[in-house]
Amino acid sequence: MPEQLGFDLPTVAAMGRADFMVAPSNHIAVAMIENWRNWPGGKLVLTGPKGAGKTHLAHVWANASGATVIPARSLRSTDVPNLSQTPVAVEDVPELQSLPDGQTALFHLHNLMQSEGRALLLTGTGAPKSWPLKLPDLISRIGAITTVALDPPDDALLTAVLAKLFADRQLAPKPELLSYLIRRMDRSFQAAQNIVERLDKASLARKKPITRALAADILDNTGASER
Repeated sequence: MPEQLGFDLPTVAAMGRADFMVAPSNHIAVAMIENWRNWPGGKLVLTGPKGAGKTHLAHVWANASGATVIPARSLRSTDVPNLSQTPVAVEDVPELQSLPDGQTALFHLHNLMQSEGRALLLTGTGAPKSWPLKLPDLISRIGAITTVALDPPDDALLTAVLAKLFADRQLAPKPELLSYLIRRMDRSFQAAQNIVERLDKASLARKKPITRALAADILDNTGASER
């Protein structure tokens, strides 16, 4: 079979429940998302490192609950009445650190969702107590919400994540390449995202397939000129 060459195709992230790989590092979070009707107080905080699957699980939950998903940085006080008509997922809450109106909006959204009995999901990196928020009332509200974390991946999950990231770019590298990457790369979701993106770009620039040799070049960061 000829080697697969890269093509400049759009990256489409598969966000369905069937596309999320369950492993020991995330099975509790997945169970909580699937059991959303029984969240204490109808609220949940989902944490984890960048690339761990928070956005994916937020969309899985939105598909199940009919929720609206909104980035925290896009949240405005004027949006709160309309948002509160459905369940809501607010992503990357720590990004509100320099946005006073966004923090006020989230505070009012939290209270309105609670009073109307609608579910609220908040996501962010790190424990909520470390989030750099400044509004005391919002900090206390978030601190009282049940929190579930996505932990760093094991080998099996990291391999599956790499395969999915390649598939999102319509690429299908050989299994031995995935094994090679697992042995050489930093062990994090963010590293997986970075290496897949770099390999895709290098393959396109060099007009060569994604092979072990190309991966070695990228991982070793040799700075070799494009060939």
